[in-house]
Amino acid sequence: MEFKQIVMERYATKLFDGRKLPDSKINELLELIRYSPSSFNIQPWVVKVITDQKIKERLTPVSMNQKQIESCSHLLVFCANKDIAGNIDKLEKLMKEAGASTEYIDIMRGFDKSLSDGQKLSWAQRQAYLALGNTLNGAKALGFDSCPMEGFDPKEYSKILNLPSNLVPTALCPIGYAADKQKGKLRFPREEVFI
Repeated sequence: MEFKQIVMERYATKLFDGRKLPDSKINELLELIRYSPSSFNIQPWVVKVITDQKIKERLTPVSMNQKQIESCSHLLVFCANKDIAGNIDKLEKLMKEAGASTEYIDIMRGFDKSLSDGQKLSWAQRQAYLALGNTLNGAKALGFDSCPMEGFDPKEYSKILNLPSNLVPTALCPIGYAADKQKGKLRFPREEVFI
């Protein structure tokens, strides 16, 4: 499938048919997510992959009772990772093991130290959305559907999923096979988007 076709055919699926996606397709998608771009390559996100139906049922009420949560094959919970310094440490280790230059590590550490806790969260959340973009187009390229979602209670997600405090649920992406139909894309005209 050509990239243009992927972009034009991808839509926010509101209802999935409940069929499980093959592990091979899930693994391909997870690799596309893992290779998503991020500033400094710090990769400040973690994706919680949920397949357990009982957990999805517990999450539905704190997701505005949206049908995608229970009807999807897999629910991907994109969490911003506020432990930027920890990720820099892990990245430095990987770089050294790969024989890559670590000349920018001090710049990364300075960047981390310049941010308040709120700024760290905001920055990590913006980076997580880059990975979400890969997910949406990647799912369609692999032959299944997705839905980006923000309509949920992050605090309740953290409790239900027992997440550590450095991980903040930021966006959801249920994936699976659509049980609804695309209604057509409505977008602002070019002259309002490009100035």
